[in-house]
Amino acid sequence: MKKILEKTNLHPRNPHRFGYDFERLISADPDLKKFVAANVHQIETIDFSNPDAVKALNKALLISEYGIENWDIPENYLCPPIPGRADYIHHIADLLAVANDNQIPEGNETCGLDIGTGANGIYPIIGNSVYGWSFVATDIDEKALENFTRIIEANPRLHEAISLQQQLNSRFIFKDIILPEDKFSFTICNPPFHASAEEAAKSTIRKNQNLHGQKTTALNFGGQNTELWCEGGELAFITQMIYESAKYPMQVLWFTTLVSKESNLSNIYKMLNKVNAAEFKTISMAQGQKSSRFVAWTFLSESQRKNWKF
Repeated sequence: MKKILEKTNLHPRNPHRFGYDFERLISADPDLKKFVAANVHQIETIDFSNPDAVKALNKALLISEYGIENWDIPENYLCPPIPGRADYIHHIADLLAVANDNQIPEGNETCGLDIGTGANGIYPIIGNSVYGWSFVATDIDEKALENFTRIIEANPRLHEAISLQQQLNSRFIFKDIILPEDKFSFTICNPPFHASAEEAAKSTIRKNQNLHGQKTTALNFGGQNTELWCEGGELAFITQMIYESAKYPMQVLWFTTLVSKESNLSNIYKMLNKVNAAEFKTISMAQGQKSSRFVAWTFLSESQRKNWKF
């Protein structure tokens, strides 16, 4: 097999920079073996349009890289690409280090708030495994939280590190989640990208066409309505998040969210200025041919950030 070149667009601490070591992954989880085959370039890979193959790959990665022995998601729930999710966590670690004498804070005193954790809970799992951080993970989908509860219960190392909270009002994001006594070093979010179920379905068809060169209506990439779309799409969701964040200016060091559409950035910056954010920045990321980014903002002055207790 050909050697995989280093993926230099991934974060330097991302363990997935050198691709997937399928021999090691199959050793960690033999169920993956049936999905692995050589492509036309004689490189071992899986069919990324097959949800069973993607889930098997995720299980093996979580075992081999993150010490998670028991992980599963229900059918038709979002199965996230772990290398990209890990990148977001590593970049947040760098962001936090700036306020901590350039040292990445580790341990459960550093607490993150995961908005829309889904059934997979991937951000808290990676953040706790790599940096020992604790998390409050939220979602409006009760079934998703029930599944993440099963994952936590099946992995003792997560028991004390992650707590779950259902957002009972879909109009809100932080309201009734951030309580007066709470302090979060960061928030993290992968917002719903699309404005309607139809738009989400068309996107799935395009993804399948890119992988297979043919049209298909199968929703192979998974994802429930709340994971894929909301009224007004990504910009409406992030707008609500920004306006709500201004009500908790001293309780969160950095608010952050992924932004799928670069064209939304100018409107996001305008809103952040409108709510008087002390500072905001965009951190670029990339995985393969896909470019990505997240926006981070804070209401704390530089001196207040330096005095933040991790």
